[in-house]
Amino acid sequence: MFPTTVVGSWPRSREVLHGLRDKKAGRIDEREFHNIADKAVIDCLRMQEEAGLDIVSDGELRRDNFISFVADKLENVKMLTVAELLDYVEDKASFEEILGTLDVPAFSLSNPAAVGKIDRKKPIVMDEYQFLRQHTDRAIKVALPGPYLLTRSMWVEGLSGEFYPTKESLAEDIVRVLREELEDLIKAGVHFVQFDEPVLTELVFTKKNANRTFMCGALTAKADREEELEFATGLINRVMEGMRGKGTRIGIHICRGNWSTQESVLLRGPYSPLMPYLARMNADQFILEYATPRAGELDEVKHLAGKELGLGAVNPRTENLESVDSIVERGKEAAKILSPEKIFLNPDCGFGTFAQRPMNTPEKAVHKLRVMVQAAHRLRQQ
Repeated sequence: MFPTTVVGSWPRSREVLHGLRDKKAGRIDEREFHNIADKAVIDCLRMQEEAGLDIVSDGELRRDNFISFVADKLENVKMLTVAELLDYVEDKASFEEILGTLDVPAFSLSNPAAVGKIDRKKPIVMDEYQFLRQHTDRAIKVALPGPYLLTRSMWVEGLSGEFYPTKESLAEDIVRVLREELEDLIKAGVHFVQFDEPVLTELVFTKKNANRTFMCGALTAKADREEELEFATGLINRVMEGMRGKGTRIGIHICRGNWSTQESVLLRGPYSPLMPYLARMNADQFILEYATPRAGELDEVKHLAGKELGLGAVNPRTENLESVDSIVERGKEAAKILSPEKIFLNPDCGFGTFAQRPMNTPEKAVHKLRVMVQAAHRLRQQ
């Protein structure tokens, strides 16, 4: 009961940051970059193992962020900084206002955009899994951007429209590509595949400029949130169709943004508006943010009966260390709503979402994971 894991990302070392910049600038090639990243991944793995995690990740250290990395893996995807995306936004003043309000550095974040027919030119995350598998005997989690997130981010009208007249037409190829990747991961024996879908909360919690998002590049939501949520649910279920029950756990991670340590600029609100849609999504587990009061009442997870809950137990953005007692009490509360066998413990989100802007230090991340593991041991005993 109460297996412990991470959501994915880990703070990048200075060497990795320099490597990412040098690779992007063409000063080093892929092989040289991976030599740098390999060492960092092993260091990240050892920290997770020493903290006592049951399910580990590679820290997503080879990625610039949790979505832009797909540009290197897919045909006809171009990276744009958020500043460059301004060229394709009709209401530039409003978009810049959103960036300022949300504390997002437009010059430093990047977004993948489809500029032709997309396809896999190489596996998206298989190489990350295969390297990590060589260095640990623990269960491994790998994270992929979800189909709705990719569709919203990659369809930019002025760039994509010639090849994909609508974002729905782009979604057809995104579903196909993700299904191919998921099939390969299942065949390889990956223990846990997590799909990230953070913009689902943006649909229900963003009041102003509802057709814009904290993901910045995801500019294509329709004004009708129910229509968008139906679209997202359908995409997720199409990716998952026939994939469950083959030995690989499939989860969906939904947070409220993890781009700032300032809680006041992050989205807030309970999961209740999403629950009717989550209940229909064909996944094994929902990894939800519950270590922050912005997430509302835990009682909402009652709508996920029969599914697993990845319970957000520590906040990756704060310096203060959660207590073992507080996590135990939260675990007990969840166990009164769902079966204890259905509950995992994890942070709310990653510790290093954006390479240039980690949410915390590796040292603080390890401390938080250790406390979480101690709480899991106590919950099992009790």
